[in-house]
Amino acid sequence: MEDVRPAKAAKVWRSMNCASTRDDSPACGDGWIAGVEASVEQLVFVREDEYTVARMSADGEPSFVASGRALAGAQPGETLRLAGEWDDHPRFGRRFAVTGCERIVPSTVRAIRLYLGSGLIRGIGPRLAQAIVEHFGAASLEVVDGSPERLREVVNIGPVRQAQIVAAWREQKAIAALMVTLQGFGVSPLLATKIYQVFGADSAEVLRSDPYRLVGRVRGVAFPTADRIALASGVPESSPQRVKAAILDRLETAAGRDGHCFLAMRALVTRAVELTEQDEDLVRAMVDALAGELLVVVEDGPAGPVVYAKGLHARETRLAAELGRLWRARSTLPMRRYEEDRALDDDQRAAVTMALTSTVSVLTGGPGSGKSHTVRVIAATVRAMGGSVTLAAPTGKAAKRLSELTGLPAMTIHRMLAHEPDPETLFDETPAAADLIVIDEASMLDLHLAVRLCSAVPSGSHLLLVGDRDQLPSIGPGSVLADLLRVEEIPRVSLARVYRQADGSGIVEAARRIRSGEPPYVPGGGGFWFEELDDPAAVADRVVHLATEAIPRKQGVDPGRVQVLCPMRRGATGTVELGRRLQERLNPPSPDKAEHWSGASVFRVGDRVMPIRNDYDKGVFNGETGTVTAVHAEDRAVEVRIDDGDLVSYGFDELDDLTHAYAVSVHRAQGSEYPFVVAPLVAESGGIMLRRRLLYTLVTRARSWVVLVGPRDALELAVQRLGHRRNTALAHRLAAVL
Repeated sequence: MEDVRPAKAAKVWRSMNCASTRDDSPACGDGWIAGVEASVEQLVFVREDEYTVARMSADGEPSFVASGRALAGAQPGETLRLAGEWDDHPRFGRRFAVTGCERIVPSTVRAIRLYLGSGLIRGIGPRLAQAIVEHFGAASLEVVDGSPERLREVVNIGPVRQAQIVAAWREQKAIAALMVTLQGFGVSPLLATKIYQVFGADSAEVLRSDPYRLVGRVRGVAFPTADRIALASGVPESSPQRVKAAILDRLETAAGRDGHCFLAMRALVTRAVELTEQDEDLVRAMVDALAGELLVVVEDGPAGPVVYAKGLHARETRLAAELGRLWRARSTLPMRRYEEDRALDDDQRAAVTMALTSTVSVLTGGPGSGKSHTVRVIAATVRAMGGSVTLAAPTGKAAKRLSELTGLPAMTIHRMLAHEPDPETLFDETPAAADLIVIDEASMLDLHLAVRLCSAVPSGSHLLLVGDRDQLPSIGPGSVLADLLRVEEIPRVSLARVYRQADGSGIVEAARRIRSGEPPYVPGGGGFWFEELDDPAAVADRVVHLATEAIPRKQGVDPGRVQVLCPMRRGATGTVELGRRLQERLNPPSPDKAEHWSGASVFRVGDRVMPIRNDYDKGVFNGETGTVTAVHAEDRAVEVRIDDGDLVSYGFDELDDLTHAYAVSVHRAQGSEYPFVVAPLVAESGGIMLRRRLLYTLVTRARSWVVLVGPRDALELAVQRLGHRRNTALAHRLAAVL
């Protein structure tokens, strides 16, 4: 790369450890250090640790590459003042290694045009930016900031567009100021936009007066980040505000990471003491002070006092009461004589009888055990008797799969609870008022969704929960299906016989062995393959090759039919790094493909993506997949075509609700099924996620083939480790009310 030294717009603003600012100064040598002003043309690469590579340009000078963590948060169009030094990278050549970065107001006409046309200011695209600069010249930003009414002098800017531009300008100014504040605290400037989305104009005041309010409300902000800001602002280490935040954080972390509804008092105090490095008596006193307001302390817990967040305690208590109401209610299902399906086995016939006679019941079984066929028979029987049926599942992908397997309409639980009758269903009432409600993939039900579901079901309706007890529990807190199976009064039927795949199927046999605690080495079993590799880097390389070349070539399928599933998020074999490599291989950058960087993720036309939250306004649901069809800089939005055909738009500030679907976690794959699955199994970071349920869930996501790659000891570790049991009291509460 051509060496770009300060000249004209790329001028020296500071020289550090250098006797002269001349290019040929012998005192500078190869470590020549200076500051340059330039505009960001393009983000080339952003890593999760915020290391950023950007292509920069200045008036009349060749473009150059700048890199470093100090560039974190830089956006195309911004003008930056950079401190650092030139070096030669062995792979990428000459570049400016950035050690300091300051955002400055663009001063040249070219820089202003680039800034306004970059998409940073919603409502202004390249053409309108050109028109504004042609009209106002170097004073364009002064007009936008101080005399915005003059913008109407420009063709195509009316009152609505002007108001939009002014609002976007003020938002960008506020976010830029937040970035400076956060950098002063040693905190990632990438959080500025997320903080502003939650607190708006109050963001600066929240940072100043109570940064602990960020915890739990701003995605990506945990206690250590808020604590760093607070302590730097002068908050005492022993302040009640700080200790309170630490206690709540430990409970929220236990719920979000481990699925616990409560923590033992001793464990909570110990964790809060470790987090704050404060005296145990101070922490206990704060727990007592918060009891009744934000916490619930139950003295007669399993092994002494336990502590709930108040909201989780209320939900668990409410769920037990609602299930008790449904269980005790007199059935309103119109009972008529029906013909038993002779094609069903004894267990399946027992399941039909159970669903027709019990207002709350559970049907379990492994892959291919006939659960879906049994549900189809149950639904047909209820309809033949004059009753109505709703089939639902926690995610859109699971609902779609349920519909495909049963041949009947199905919807997400969220849509069912939104009281939006689907014209394709065969009843007139709201879905939650059906005579029989069947919930598939019930292992995915967390406490929050389960209590909403049961509260909406009227007394007398039949609720049938269908799931696989050996799969992973829900992402959210609670263990609803497992807790119901611990209560003897709740009727249940378990299907054991395999129907969907022929006897001898490698996938079914591997799943059986995993469930029994045996390593899934299946000699000659078609559909399952374990490839032994020890080095994590080699494992990652092999997974990428299998997913993009080997399997598509051998099976004659498009790479899009091969899904990579990962136990971990981080590391060489985690979803982030593997997803990035797969994206580079399957949808590399190109001048004709628009793209937008959001944090460490780049969304590019052609990318496979997955919504990770339900959005009723958009009509998209967690677990669905789609393809990016357009990136609109002027509207600051990414357009996605969902696989069912719907076209939806995500604003740049909503991209946290999307993730790439090249490599997804096993948890996110629950409820889905893929023709071909490839997965790395390595014990990176202690193999904390390698558990029997995770391995079982992973293997059973494949329909035709699953290939596991990794060291033998990682596979055997996953089979042996059962994982922790979640702290819940739902089974105890149910036993008391039934």
